[in-house]
Amino acid sequence: MFLNFKRIVIAISGMLAITAMTACSPEVGSKEWCDDLKEKPKGDWSSNEAADFAKNCVF
Repeated sequence: MFLNFKRIVIAISGMLAITAMTACSPEVGSKEWCDDLKEKPKGDWSSNEAADFAKNCVF
């Protein structure tokens, strides 16, 4: 019983942490997002980020 409770607490804590980290990032395509990506080295961009940047920030 204690192990099940511990697993539930860990799972909920993990979900809250992920939610907290993503809640503060700017929306993809917004001016803030484009500015943040311009600051990030291009070698660290994912293929999705590069495509979204081209679609939302260049054209």
